[in-house]
Amino acid sequence: MRYQNPVITGFYPDPSVCKYGDKYYLVTSSFQYFPGVPLFESEDLINWTQIGHVLTRKSQLPLEDASNSDGIYAPTIRVNNGRFYMVTTNIAKGNFYVWTDDIYGEWSDPVWVERDGIDPSLYFEDGKCYFMSNGTDAKGDSGVTQCEIDIETGKVLSEVVTVWHGTGGRFLESPHLYKFKDTYYLMAAEGGTEYGHMVVMAYSDNIYGPFTAVKNNPILTNRNLGGYELQGCGHGDLVEDNNGNIWMVHLGFRQIGKWLLYHNIGRETCLVPVTIAGDEVYAGYKGTTTLTIDTERLPDDLVQKKDPVTTFKNTRPGREWIYIRYPRDKKYLWQDDRVYLFGVKDKLDDDLAYPTFMGIRQKQLEGKMSVTIEKCGDNEAGVTLYMDNQHHMDIGVKKTLGGRKLFKHVSIGDLSVVTDEFDIPEEGEIRVDIVFEKLQYGFSATVGGKEYDLGKNQSRYLSTEVAGGFTGVLIGLYAQTEIDDSDTPAIFSDLKIEY
Repeated sequence: MRYQNPVITGFYPDPSVCKYGDKYYLVTSSFQYFPGVPLFESEDLINWTQIGHVLTRKSQLPLEDASNSDGIYAPTIRVNNGRFYMVTTNIAKGNFYVWTDDIYGEWSDPVWVERDGIDPSLYFEDGKCYFMSNGTDAKGDSGVTQCEIDIETGKVLSEVVTVWHGTGGRFLESPHLYKFKDTYYLMAAEGGTEYGHMVVMAYSDNIYGPFTAVKNNPILTNRNLGGYELQGCGHGDLVEDNNGNIWMVHLGFRQIGKWLLYHNIGRETCLVPVTIAGDEVYAGYKGTTTLTIDTERLPDDLVQKKDPVTTFKNTRPGREWIYIRYPRDKKYLWQDDRVYLFGVKDKLDDDLAYPTFMGIRQKQLEGKMSVTIEKCGDNEAGVTLYMDNQHHMDIGVKKTLGGRKLFKHVSIGDLSVVTDEFDIPEEGEIRVDIVFEKLQYGFSATVGGKEYDLGKNQSRYLSTEVAGGFTGVLIGLYAQTEIDDSDTPAIFSDLKIEY
């Protein structure tokens, strides 16, 4: 069977996976967005369906102080005796986990663990639960740390010890512990989640080590593949299928060009086969991840499905659609094929704000979208390609004393400028069209049968290399007013996003 990487496209980084029955469940990071920790389900590891989010209540997800790329870091999902656990880091609050007995239902409130570091993971064995993270042990030694915890309360039950110092790469993180054929394997990431990212592994006969690095580290990296679109491969997790095959999900990102070191749609989820042979571990194609994978581990008649055209009817708020920090109550109304947004004073440019905004991930480097703005509310409404509050490109319409203006606004760091502006009729719908290309975005709008060309802008200005951080571009709808209690909504309809 031949499949394409990434298997989950767009801003879905730091994947973790577990298997329960005949199904697989996967979670990814979410940072400053609400709800938190996207949750996916699959029957074949290739086709994934988002079934919701893990953190859906403010009591689970305090984000008041979460600026760009703060909030929720790398989660791990595990299942033990039929109960699912998701453990993660809220970077401003610490490490915690939540649990559920119904993967389609609500998760518990957080159980906090008094341990430092990030990228926590859980390992269950013989009625005990072990907690790992990158951090510092009781003696002040740093590396991959491990201790036993009470899974009911989160209380640390044993001395915290450092079990591995890695292979020497910077930013040792993402530790996960497994057991295959009576041998413990400890997998981690090094090199930073950029172009030097890699997956490394060690093994031991004892759960507390000492762990010895496998002979062929790094077991996975694309760091030496110059002129290759898929880069930054690392931060993986392993799962065993019903046939005893081992697979790794891991993050990677696609550059906008073969030799152009920019990526704008975020770190994505990839899949590679893994073979464990004692003190050697083989992942992917000769230790790399390719965009196309040929494997005999999957049936030839398995079909990798393409994403359907995105509409308001086949997506949902709180599932595919997310919010910056929290959605303000009663500012969003979803009715079948229309969205009503009630503007507030907070703007897209504001840090630590709660603008009226809902976004969905850009999932491919090339595609197109259109949406109709039926009304712009009291003041301003539009469509934004949003990386963060300092890096976004917007097409908007706003009311003025003389009527309405159609405009394009570009924010790149300290530069915030309206690049195009047109007077348009005081009444009538505005259809907004955006074309995604690898190197640029093209913007236009149609009002009363007249098309307005709002020009093109380079996609690299919305890249991680320019903006920094750990997220990717969202296709967003927004509304702004001069007051917070507006009762006149902006109305959006007829959304189509095609790749």
